[in-house]
Parts: sequence; C-alpha cells; structure tokens
Amino acid sequence: MERIKIENGCSIGLLWAAGWLFTIGFLQLAFWKGVLAIVLWPYYIGVFVAARF
Repeated sequence: MERIKIENGCSIGLLWAAGWLFTIGFLQLAFWKGVLAIVLWPYYIGVFVAARF
C-alpha cells in the first residue's frame, strides 16, 4: 500500500491573514467594518480574479 503525503501551504495563509489584519488595523476600521472586510473582501477578490482567468 502506498502512502500519500499531503503538504500544506499553511504558512502562506497565515502570512496573508496577518497582513489582512494589519491592514484593517492600519485603516482604523470600526469593529463591524473590520468584520465585513474580513468576510466580504475575499469574496469580491475571488470574483474579480475568476473573471480575469
């Protein structure tokens, strides 16, 4: 039986999340605007990128 090793690019995701939280803090967004930024912006970025490719 073969073993399959799955490598996870977790460090890139953590770096992205840290940058995202830094940006929200740098812009001094209110709490609920920060929550909306975390929830909605990845969706809009995905739609934008999907339309380009």
